[in-house]
Amino acid sequence: MTESTPAGFARLRELVTDALRYWEIRRLVYNGLLALIVLWHFGVAWPESKSFLRFDNVLGVFLLAVLANVAFSAAYVADLFIQLSGFRESRATWRLVILLVGFAFAGVLTHFFASGIFASPSGH
Repeated sequence: MTESTPAGFARLRELVTDALRYWEIRRLVYNGLLALIVLWHFGVAWPESKSFLRFDNVLGVFLLAVLANVAFSAAYVADLFIQLSGFRESRATWRLVILLVGFAFAGVLTHFFASGIFASPSGH
């Protein structure tokens, strides 16, 4: 930091860097988990699910993946709130709670979306 940088900005930069370091590697696991759920539903619905492989449908899944990653970014708000609070010392515990609840929530949403997308028209 230069001497002209306000101390508050330097502190915020430190907290944001810490959050980035923690969350971005976990985003890979998050995306892997959601991809596995979608692929599992795709496989269970095979061979009917192969009719899903049309350009517009693939774009729709891409849109859902982008929205899932926007939702993942909500962890930053909670993380920075915790780091700015008196609970900073216990942030490892709070981060684990946010991670587990977020992964579970995203997994359940993905399950329901994927089961709806790949459901057979006959209801089987």
